Amino acid sequence: MSFKRQLAEGAQRALERLLSDEKRAARLASAIGHVQRGKAALDRSQEHVMRALGLPPKADFKAVSKQLASLKRRMRELNEKLERLEPK
Repeated sequence: MSFKRQLAEGAQRALERLLSDEKRAARLASAIGHVQRGKAALDRSQEHVMRALGLPPKADFKAVSKQLASLKRRMRELNEKLERLEPK
């Protein structure tokens, strides 16, 4: 059996034991909900501060980052093609 598979099965068994108690599972779900709400509040605050500073929203940075990664990938592909076309 591969190490990855053993690790996945071990994690699954641990999670099953963790969630076997209903009270513990409810507390875990509640904690996850609190973390998600805290993250959402932090994101809203960050957007508010960025707007106040006249900066573009976080989503714009992500979009530009994706475009830049795409351009870099395309440049690598074109460079590889050029290298194959150059006479040796």
